[in-house]
Amino acid sequence: MNWMDMPPLAALRAFSAFAEIGNVVQAGASLNVSHAAISQQLRALEKHLDLALLDRSGKSMTLTAEGKVLARALHLGFGAIGAAVTDLKRATEDRPVHVSLTASFAASWLMPRLPAFQAEHPGIHLALDPSPRLVDLRPGGVDLAIRYGAGDWPDVTAELLLQSPIVIVAAPSLLTGRAPVTPKALSRLPWLEEFGTTEATQWLARHGVGHSPGAGRIALPGNLLLEGVRAGQGVTATVRHFVEADIIAGRLVELFREPDGRGYHIVTGNMPLRPGVKIFIRWLRRQAGKM
Repeated sequence: MNWMDMPPLAALRAFSAFAEIGNVVQAGASLNVSHAAISQQLRALEKHLDLALLDRSGKSMTLTAEGKVLARALHLGFGAIGAAVTDLKRATEDRPVHVSLTASFAASWLMPRLPAFQAEHPGIHLALDPSPRLVDLRPGGVDLAIRYGAGDWPDVTAELLLQSPIVIVAAPSLLTGRAPVTPKALSRLPWLEEFGTTEATQWLARHGVGHSPGAGRIALPGNLLLEGVRAGQGVTATVRHFVEADIIAGRLVELFREPDGRGYHIVTGNMPLRPGVKIFIRWLRRQAGKM
């Protein structure tokens, strides 16, 4: 197709609207423009094609034979385009909101709140992908991620959802007879870490120690990590919000707290967000605001 020979799209749309309705004023209303703009586009189209598409000899304009040929072609063409756009939008709207997040955040914060979202928005389906790995946010893939950090990741938009520092915690039973509790003393104890994370190892390194040989390290899913810590199976580094109730109740002891302003962020890519994604993000904000 030689695109340079094609008339302007605006002129073709105006002609197709007039051919369908048969009235300049109503055609303008259907395209949200004035009837004068429609008349101008019709004349521009005739000039471009060097053809009389409209018969203006009567009280109202009618299509010439050439105009009817073009009108049929545009009806088929725009009809096919409209049907394809509708199908694509429906497929996009029906696709679940794909959320990448850590298992610990899903189990400790999101899952207890999901029944409220489903009751409020039964037509929006979610696909939760619990994994610590970073994912690409692109159209047709993951819609948003919920990630812990300072929020300074490149090439994405990050909005703070839940601010909470990293703390080092353990069950009182694991600490019995161990005083004072120092990073070096903790390095001799078993540690639990969520799969794919290194917070515990990094914390020890920042304090000049490493895991002592024979102390034991266990990597496990985030939804099982806190159960292991509560059972006295090891020390861990976790977000304080997830263990606040345990600390208050005495089930866990807060040993150290990192003095920073990090937290969980809603992370989106540089792409338009689908309506369902926007609704889910607004709901997340409201949930965080209730705390």
